Amino acid sequence: MPSLFESAPFALWQLLVLAVVVVGASGASVYLVRKHVAADSDGLPDAVFWDVFAGLAIVAPAVILPALAAPWAGLLLGVLAVAAAVASYFWTPRVFSRRAARRASRDIAASNEAAAVRHRGALARWQRYELDPAHSIDYPAMSDPRQPETAALIRAMRDAERLRGGTDDGYAQAVDRLEQALADAERAAGVAHDAPTRRS
Repeated sequence: MPSLFESAPFALWQLLVLAVVVVGASGASVYLVRKHVAADSDGLPDAVFWDVFAGLAIVAPAVILPALAAPWAGLLLGVLAVAAAVASYFWTPRVFSRRAARRASRDIAASNEAAAVRHRGALARWQRYELDPAHSIDYPAMSDPRQPETAALIRAMRDAERLRGGTDDGYAQAVDRLEQALADAERAAGVAHDAPTRRS
């Protein structure tokens, strides 16, 4: 009977290649299983089955066949497969969390860029009542901070300006409030939005 620690009938580089295959297949299989479980899709049982099947189809021969020639090699590869699977199990949630954070950051950046465009549009719309003499005469309430709606508009403009350039979604929400406050102030001042814009 062969000894557990007898010399392997294959070269060291072959053992290293098998170790890489076993570690990669075990880690990737667990990663894909956790990814599909986290996705919680309708085809979850099928996806998990094929992830496990593909992993076993690679790992099992890579462990069993060397073990027939040298038991110690099979034992080493089996330990590596289990270690890779355990490491992947505990490591993948961090990967998913970092990816979700990057995706959320990109979404917020895109939202803030769109909010900046709307912010400039709202300011340009409000400036007509400050810079255009005809609008100032027709709608004096838009420049009167004693009017509740105008006071609310001024506060909304300050909030939006303070949050401009931020990295969270507070800026987009502030611009939403600014647009609403501007619409409320215009409505209170009697601005007719269907009328053409007057220019001096």
